[in-house]
Amino acid sequence: MTSQHELNYKRIAEAIEYIKNNFKEQPSLEEVASKVHLSPFHFQRLFVDWAGTTPKKFLQYISIEHAKKILLNHQATLFDTAFETGLSGTGRLHDLFIRIEGMTPADFKNGGKDLTINYDFADSPFGKLIIASTQKGICYMAFETDESRALSNLKLKFPHATLHRQSDQIQQNALSIFEDDWTKLPEIKLHFKGTPFQMKVWESLLKIPMGQLSTYGRIAQQIGTPKASRAVGTAIGSNPIAFLIPCHRVIQSSGNVGGYMWGSTRKTAIIGWENAKTESLEIQ
Repeated sequence: MTSQHELNYKRIAEAIEYIKNNFKEQPSLEEVASKVHLSPFHFQRLFVDWAGTTPKKFLQYISIEHAKKILLNHQATLFDTAFETGLSGTGRLHDLFIRIEGMTPADFKNGGKDLTINYDFADSPFGKLIIASTQKGICYMAFETDESRALSNLKLKFPHATLHRQSDQIQQNALSIFEDDWTKLPEIKLHFKGTPFQMKVWESLLKIPMGQLSTYGRIAQQIGTPKASRAVGTAIGSNPIAFLIPCHRVIQSSGNVGGYMWGSTRKTAIIGWENAKTESLEIQ
């Protein structure tokens, strides 16, 4: 059964897609509302409830010009400081508190034969997702509306693990990141496996503060492999934990959003949503 959260996100995603495709014409509130079959009043209210800002302001957040401004402003100042310290510009969000514990070869041996994994499905501002955890932390998270397909993908990652459909505190701590209160960030732990290069890339993503952006080339430079932009892109594209490892914050140097495992419209939605949340924190 489709939840109200999912229905709302589908409408928001449809609106974002329309705005992206028609931004040069600067579509009016009435025009966008009609595309998602809502009155202007109800569409505005839905959008503000979802994003914390108006469609007009959101349009600014997802524009290429805005992305370029973020990249330029943080190229040699705040971003580098944030990358080193893990602190956002506001000093309130500490993304590095999300800690990674790499799976040992024994953990991952024989397709996770000795691992017990709890998994469940949850709503998020960006659609339904599957979230899975070991006793040490989150091992998998992905946006997926089809539960059977989501479970199949999890089984591909850990074909011999013991799976239980069960929500646990580790998952609940992780899901709290979608709330306006990030006080549980220090309690979020990740437990997964990657090559040494992948782990280096994924760890670097945790250092991009919320509301800011980086590029594939810049990530390559900051992990000491300036000529490995393509390899960085491949590692980012194989990120096993959506949103918590914020691969959505890496875009093309041109300002274009670029690809995303879970769809470019969703990536655009997340970038705009995070900008809105960050601005609301700044003015508090």
